[in-house]
Amino acid sequence: MKKILIAFAILLAPFASEAQIKTPQASPKAYIKQTVGLTDVEVTYSRPGARGRAVFGNLVPFGKLWRTGANENTIINFSDDVVIDGKTLKKGKYSIYTIPKIESWEIIFYLSTDNWGLPENWSDAYVALRTTVKEEALPTPVETFTIGINGLDPNFAYLEMAWENSHVALKFEVPTAKVATASIEKTLAGPTSNDYYAAAQYLFSSNGNIETARTYVDKSLDMVTDKPYYILRLKSIIQAKQGDKKGAVETAKASLAAAETANNQDYVKMNKDSIAEWSR
Repeated sequence: MKKILIAFAILLAPFASEAQIKTPQASPKAYIKQTVGLTDVEVTYSRPGARGRAVFGNLVPFGKLWRTGANENTIINFSDDVVIDGKTLKKGKYSIYTIPKIESWEIIFYLSTDNWGLPENWSDAYVALRTTVKEEALPTPVETFTIGINGLDPNFAYLEMAWENSHVALKFEVPTAKVATASIEKTLAGPTSNDYYAAAQYLFSSNGNIETARTYVDKSLDMVTDKPYYILRLKSIIQAKQGDKKGAVETAKASLAAAETANNQDYVKMNKDSIAEWSR
């Protein structure tokens, strides 16, 4: 009987491991991605509902630090530095904490983003930026906590939060002019050494026009003072493919010396093997 029960348990095990109960979350997760000017802004948060409860001053006490949502941290990510209230917030990922009050909210951007709710040990050293925004009363209650990025302009937008009858809007400025100008200047300046290297590498690896690949790799090397071992390596194998074994050996020797200086043993070995092969 014992053997029968064990065998039966073994048969049921795969089904038990696959069985998972799925139920809706009380505070569903939400994700926002918005481009403001040329800056990408992403927000991930959970959305609790009022469900007949008094929210601010009760469920969320006034004057107390709030996780700004539910469950894991509410996280915002900026692809560029932004300016808030005259202060620069570096690009990157932050938790958002708030301190709701009757007439205003404090909004805090916090460096630690792996907490469930509030940090177990709060550290002011992790506060990247703190500011205060005016609270506005809503004429119609918002049942589910909502974050949005609205009032879009090429140079700024508003991070908005609304729940129950409370609404706040935090203006943040983005470096559109700076990013656009840098992009224009880079484009008008022409291809970089890395651009020519990437083009030569693609043509070589895809059996493209080998003469064009050689032109590109030469241009890549002409644009740098210290010749990188990996660009020299690419030139050497292009030369070998062109049938110029003597030139390939000389270039491989230069790549070998640069690789030894950089202590890249993979390239040292590849160059030594190629020099031996092409010198036969």
